Amino acid sequence: MILKERKVPGPNSKAIINQSKQSEPQSMADQVPVVWDHAEGVWITDVDGNLFLDFTSGVLVTNIGHSHPKHVKAVVDQTKRLMNCYSFPTTERVELSKRIVEVLPDNIDKVFLLTTGSEATEAAIRIAKRYSGKHEVLSFYGAFHGRTYGPMSIAGNINTRRQFGPALPGGIMAPYGNCFRCVYDKKFPECDFYCIKMLDKIIESSSSGDLGAVIAEPYQGSAGFIFPPKGWLKELEKWANARGLILIIDEVQSSFGRTGKLFAIEWEDIKPQMICLGKGLGSGIPTSAVAGESKIFDCMSPGEMSSTTGGNPLSSAAALSVLEILKEENLTENARTVGEYLLERLSNLWKKYDFVGEVRGLGLVIGIEIVKNKKENVPEVDICKKIISRCAELGLMLGRVGMYGNVIRVAPPLVIKKEECDIAVEIFDRVMNEINKTL
Repeated sequence: MILKERKVPGPNSKAIINQSKQSEPQSMADQVPVVWDHAEGVWITDVDGNLFLDFTSGVLVTNIGHSHPKHVKAVVDQTKRLMNCYSFPTTERVELSKRIVEVLPDNIDKVFLLTTGSEATEAAIRIAKRYSGKHEVLSFYGAFHGRTYGPMSIAGNINTRRQFGPALPGGIMAPYGNCFRCVYDKKFPECDFYCIKMLDKIIESSSSGDLGAVIAEPYQGSAGFIFPPKGWLKELEKWANARGLILIIDEVQSSFGRTGKLFAIEWEDIKPQMICLGKGLGSGIPTSAVAGESKIFDCMSPGEMSSTTGGNPLSSAAALSVLEILKEENLTENARTVGEYLLERLSNLWKKYDFVGEVRGLGLVIGIEIVKNKKENVPEVDICKKIISRCAELGLMLGRVGMYGNVIRVAPPLVIKKEECDIAVEIFDRVMNEINKTL
């Protein structure tokens, strides 16, 4: 089933976008020119009445689907009682922290609730430096940990670092486990995790002897949904533990069912000392957290870490309902099984079209890398943009990511069904076939 074709943007969307240009900075993400009006489950309706199948989840936020009745009720009920009280404890905040601790690895027993992913990674970096007494942090090429200055300074993503001046000192970069574009020109598994083995050389030449922590994403979202080879994260954990480094895993994007496990670290039984959470935790209500071991948090004195709205009753109530919905509706398992089905169907596009360089994913997070041709694998941005734009005209809402902006982001809400995946694949196939005929 192909949805009704429509003009994008519609007249109402176009008028609002023009108004936006007058009053808002045009520095936000470059999205399809559609103004959303309302949404339910996996379906979006824009201000022109057009229906779209949502394959963005609002940038991997609405894991439980748009406007879930139980989530909406929790938010509405809480607004009638209490929405904010700064850092005073509330039953909602304490209960949420308890619930999060219960589902994380057993070494993690404390949770500091915040508002955004950037706030969570910023806090994790600061606390790790205080606890370790060291001030260097190892991170990876392509990493995205937020847009505030601390996370930006340890990010390897050109979209966050360019032309903002010198970064904060202490950031050390190393290649991520990106087998599709290996900087060492190695092949896995023959390389035997060569990029992990090279970390000592990188530290030897780049560190002042003050390295205290390493931060990594289970998969790199902003870099183009880059998935390291199986076992890479475990090797990184072993490497960090052997050197007494604090391992921080940034699961702001990958947590709460997205990969087919509640947390992506579960796929390899990783036990970091700190973990950053966000996005899907609040399902649209800004909520994040940094969780870790008591001994690490104990290095901070009362009042040294706080957030004006972090852990407020409203966001805590919303997050509690998200955890309940994920469990009651078995959405993590749905993400795994439907994700496997969708990945298999999208992989057929790789076989059919020479400009599809790779289709990769885990659970309901899948990247389709668009290239000039498979032989050269040169990033192709224009074709990527055309695919996304044309898919929107046929009712499929997508996003674009990647260091080069050539990766189609496929990340529907976790409530999606196989039948809805079939609609998306049919649209993809039609659009790619149209474009292929013009090459």
